[in-house]
Amino acid sequence: MEWDTRENVIENRRLFQSAIGAADLELIPLKQIHSDVIRVFPQPSADVCKGDASATVRPRLLLAIQTADCVPILLVDPRKRAVAAIHAGWRGTLARITQKAVGRMQFEYGSKPADLLAAIGPSIGPCCYEVAADFVTKFTAQFADAADYFDEPRSGEEPNPLQWLNMKPPGHQPPPKNVHLDLRKANRSQLAVAGLLAKNIYVSDLCTACHTNLLFSHRREGALSGRLMSAIGLRPTPTK
Repeated sequence: MEWDTRENVIENRRLFQSAIGAADLELIPLKQIHSDVIRVFPQPSADVCKGDASATVRPRLLLAIQTADCVPILLVDPRKRAVAAIHAGWRGTLARITQKAVGRMQFEYGSKPADLLAAIGPSIGPCCYEVAADFVTKFTAQFADAADYFDEPRSGEEPNPLQWLNMKPPGHQPPPKNVHLDLRKANRSQLAVAGLLAKNIYVSDLCTACHTNLLFSHRREGALSGRLMSAIGLRPTPTK
């Protein structure tokens, strides 16, 4: 975190790796930029790379992404022994980063989507993720099933049928009411479109904004919120 000391960050990461039994793996974080940039790591990098997803087939690397409302997604191909970690906020979701990550695994490692296992971790739920009405237009322009992502599917451009009641001239009516967006559903849909089997997709229903006693939420707690780390890696194949 930018507001925390480097020493605290390093120590927290050490404790995290120890807690998940991965103290011997090299942590590979990203400088996340809310993009569709996917980084492939054939070997460790001396620098922290910019991007919002990473993939590797190299053992002893622990791919990590950080979230505090955005959607963390981990992918594994047990046949090709390949893994990926994805950070999907609304911008990355709109840019199809999850679907593109599956495609990148196909291209780099020959992964078959039907073989992939996916875990979608805790993120802000549709109960708490209120966005402007024009998000409906943004998502509808990109996804055929976008209406399913919102509680009130509207374009945000409809005329107000009761405009005469507020006694205001045309063009001065109240703005369209906000809607609630389900980012988990949007990313699950991208996995399905990419070819993953429904039985191979796990989705956590924990909302970060509802459970700040357990999780971090930027929207609920503000800029000084902490970050959740989601990580995935490979161990060397045991020798006989």
